[in-house]
Amino acid sequence: MPRPSAKWTDLSTPLSAPVLEVIEGLGFEKMTPVQAATIPLLMSYKDVAAEAVTGSGKTLAFLVPLLELLLKRQRSETWKKHEIGAVIVSPTRELATQIHDVLEEFLSHEKLSCFRQKMLIGGNSVEEDVVAILKQGANILVATPGRLQDLFERKGDLNLAAKVKSLELLVLDEADRLLDMGFEATINTILAYLPRQRRTGLFSATQTKEVKDLMRAGLRNPVLVSVREKATTSTPKLLQNYYLIVEPEQKLVALLEFIRTQKIRKAMLFFPTCACVEYWSLGMAALVPSMLVLALHGKMKSQRFRILKAFREADSALLLCTDVLARGVDIPEVDWVLQWDPPSSAAAFVHRVGRTARQGSEGNALIMLLPTEDAYVDFLTRNQKVSLKEVELPIPEQRLDEILRTLHELQKKDRATFDKANRAFVSHVQAYSKHECNLILRLKDLDLGKVATSYGLLQLPRMPEMKSQFKESFQGPDQTVDVFKLVYKDKQKQASFQGKLKTYAETGEWKGKKKFIKKKSIPWEQAKQAREERKEIRKVRREKKQTRKAAIEAGEAVPAKKRRMKYSEEDLEELANDIRLLKKVKRKKITEEEYEDKMGIKDVDDLEDSE
Repeated sequence: MPRPSAKWTDLSTPLSAPVLEVIEGLGFEKMTPVQAATIPLLMSYKDVAAEAVTGSGKTLAFLVPLLELLLKRQRSETWKKHEIGAVIVSPTRELATQIHDVLEEFLSHEKLSCFRQKMLIGGNSVEEDVVAILKQGANILVATPGRLQDLFERKGDLNLAAKVKSLELLVLDEADRLLDMGFEATINTILAYLPRQRRTGLFSATQTKEVKDLMRAGLRNPVLVSVREKATTSTPKLLQNYYLIVEPEQKLVALLEFIRTQKIRKAMLFFPTCACVEYWSLGMAALVPSMLVLALHGKMKSQRFRILKAFREADSALLLCTDVLARGVDIPEVDWVLQWDPPSSAAAFVHRVGRTARQGSEGNALIMLLPTEDAYVDFLTRNQKVSLKEVELPIPEQRLDEILRTLHELQKKDRATFDKANRAFVSHVQAYSKHECNLILRLKDLDLGKVATSYGLLQLPRMPEMKSQFKESFQGPDQTVDVFKLVYKDKQKQASFQGKLKTYAETGEWKGKKKFIKKKSIPWEQAKQAREERKEIRKVRREKKQTRKAAIEAGEAVPAKKRRMKYSEEDLEELANDIRLLKKVKRKKITEEEYEDKMGIKDVDDLEDSE
């Protein structure tokens, strides 16, 4: 096996001239460790399961052997127009598009143009993909799992399963992410359609239990390859990780000051939820006018590619995003990865920061932590072998007041911004309560009044987690704002809102997505009576429980508690059969006479005859 950082010409099995020419044109003089380790194995028809840190060059590690395997067969037998020789499965549209673009660089070469590729992702209609495959053909598929499964299961003229009978190589890229996103059943369905006589390459940043299960199911005697740039860390070698401890209400001030003092040119800023990205894209655009502010999250569809393209082409930009961009996506010149708060899992931290310091470039990452979250640094060091340095940042006095005024004015000008601010805060609290590391990051340790201040809210939202003491720590606008008088810029939304206000004034109900948020008012006497009745019921239950407990301690005979009837397996199976028969009658698959006969039902005449 070639030594790390070996030249492409040092491989024991030489690469073909056109492939080498494209690699040279892309500017890759030497192989990365993962490329040096996996390319010879895949070219020698081995199944490979490769684990390597993000940004280590995994894309070329499978594209190069993929093309070499197709070329080898091409020399003896030409690939037919509709004969698929390779399938690459990727977890997200963005990563699939990136792989497609890199592959296109190779296929644009004159001697590789005989191969056709087709990208199959969500966002466009299935019918368009079917027509394109039937008309243009394809030898290589780059696909997201959901769309690929749809096409395999599609009945009619496509018959994709017949087109993959000569498959040379299956690549599962970011396999751990595929399984994290719930694609396990989909991947198993896809594997069932593929021929067993194939090579499989499985690439991931982490080897989880689920990935190992997939290896057993989809790979035959795989060669395991684990490549780390440094034995003591799971992040790229030239990446510097920093953390900043800051009070909750000062988090936004600290972030803006950090962006200003570090003279950040291009950065990705990760938030926990889509709602946070939606709100802060408006807030950051007003607070950081010197940078182009873009937003991207998983609920966006067609505009995601346009936004990514704009970010790549911009000289100075801030991209606000969720973990939909935490994996695989390669964006040049990202000098900083910023994190508003700890990600939902420790592994996600590694993937987020891997968006910078890629392919031998230098990069930096900052995570912002509250004083109650300082133990998270040690947790990352132990759990993910990540080394972080603390940074100290002086925060200017009165800066918070200026920032809050800006955010308050944004919400006053458009009620839609007020709605987004509240949704962002509520979704943040909900995401925090479900954190994987909830022994360290505990919701009860947060002062939600101060957190709400950092979001620039006009008032505290009504939610179960909001306790009365948080009102004291919350810093709202200088003058109380009647939020019901806020106006939507969108005239149609404003008209709808006015209608809801009118209905609310008349009925006490607020018509919204959940029908209402306030119950109809009832007379005070009736409400008091209901409360007293509930108290009496609870009192009786407590007395019964105490009496029973005392009797047991005294050794007196106590009647056994009534137990719910338990059903045997035979009873449950009989009930299920009865339900199935009843459904068949309703669908007219059997007649009523057949149903009665199978159920053992006899009418009155039958009984009289039997007597």
